[in-house]
Amino acid sequence: MTEPDQLQIDTISTHFCRISSFPLQVLFMTRNLVTVVCLIFTTFMVAKASDYEPLLTFPDNQPQFVDLTVNDSLRDRDIPLRVYFLQHSQAAPVILFSHGLGGSREGSGYLGRHWAARGYVVVFLQHPGSDTSVWKDEAPLNRMKALREAASAKNFLLRVKDIPAVLDQLDKWNKMGDHALAGRLDISKVGMSGHSFGAVTTQAVSGQTTRWGKELFTDSRISAALIMSPSSPKLGTPESAFGKVTLPWMLMTGTKDIAVIGNADMKSRLEVFPALPPGRKYELVLFGAEHSAFTERALPRDNEPRNPNHHRVILSLSTAFWDVYLMGNISAREWLDGDGPKSVLDKQDKWQRK
Repeated sequence: MTEPDQLQIDTISTHFCRISSFPLQVLFMTRNLVTVVCLIFTTFMVAKASDYEPLLTFPDNQPQFVDLTVNDSLRDRDIPLRVYFLQHSQAAPVILFSHGLGGSREGSGYLGRHWAARGYVVVFLQHPGSDTSVWKDEAPLNRMKALREAASAKNFLLRVKDIPAVLDQLDKWNKMGDHALAGRLDISKVGMSGHSFGAVTTQAVSGQTTRWGKELFTDSRISAALIMSPSSPKLGTPESAFGKVTLPWMLMTGTKDIAVIGNADMKSRLEVFPALPPGRKYELVLFGAEHSAFTERALPRDNEPRNPNHHRVILSLSTAFWDVYLMGNISAREWLDGDGPKSVLDKQDKWQRK
């Protein structure tokens, strides 16, 4: 609630406290006045929700990007970044994005451009060892084998440790007066997101626990997580992995979201949401969406034509989610927790929250 809204409520409460000493006629007049004020206030709040538009951007306020590299000297590891941001000096919430197996910082740019246009600084990580370097120099017949080998526990550990290393460096750059990101970052408001292997990475750093109930990789700087193509762990139960997640989580998958590598099937994807505790949890299931629906290009084994509305839904719901949990936008909350999502979903898409 904003300060003006709270002020109106406080004023109404003050009237209630004072009217006990008024004549009965004044009491009725005051009560009617309070009713009118409450109706006006309620109408104003509904109007604010209906006016919210998560796809709205301004043509004269387009984001730019800069390519940077984080050197993690403790691990002797370079982590390439692509950072999208608007050309203004005000500090903005930060969204991290972790790519899928064989991807790079250049992928899924439609997300970076839109989120940045909405006022966020969006940081796309590239994870060496499970990025494009795995397959780009391989002969076509050897690429699948190379990708399968890269989907390893070793690369998972490298990925989850990339997240705090990048956040540490972003904080340092933010305080350097001559850096391109100086003063642009609000590190107190960090969103984490990712697709496929990046979803596994996101789950691990935003509250997933081991089968023994340990949070090994959670980073306390993360405020909310968007997980595209989630999956249950191979060891333990979904309840043991996700039953203690306290952060806001939004899950996105499709009815045909099956990965060729990693053996993540629809059962694994759909087990995550029921295992999460109630409170600030959301799930989107796009009808007919394959694994590549969350990216900008089809994969070689795709069978379905791409639905252009899928990206519209992804952008709408993800933007509203960030606006609620990183910006504290009341209108976005009314839209997200109300009937707003229905305005962009196709009839057979599935949307739920708890």
